[in-house]
Amino acid sequence: QVQLVESGGGLVQAGGSLRLSCAASRGTFSRYIMGWFRQAPGKERDFVAHISWKGTSTYYADSVKGRFTISRDNAKNTVYLQMNSLKPEDTAVYYCGAGGSISTAATDYGYWGQGTQVTVSS
Repeated sequence: QVQLVESGGGLVQAGGSLRLSCAASRGTFSRYIMGWFRQAPGKERDFVAHISWKGTSTYYADSVKGRFTISRDNAKNTVYLQMNSLKPEDTAVYYCGAGGSISTAATDYGYWGQGTQVTVSS
């Protein structure tokens, strides 16, 4: 089974940028659809973006479209989330997930990292 570790979170001012990374170990990374989700305190885990097995297809939540970019490097077993023009409402714990099919539902991702905190100050 694949193990995932996120990194790159932190505190940033509104309008700033961050790049999250999610490194995978064990399993075959290229076999998984990779997704990014986020969870604010007291809220559900919400879909942010996902990317296909070879990275040729991506899909974003409306709230981040045009600001965030998901990418993957299968040679490095890593998926990234470039976040630009950050807003205070982007504040959340960000999780990467690995799943077997293209989906925006968190329940369709069987493997998760521990999460990385992103805080955007106004």
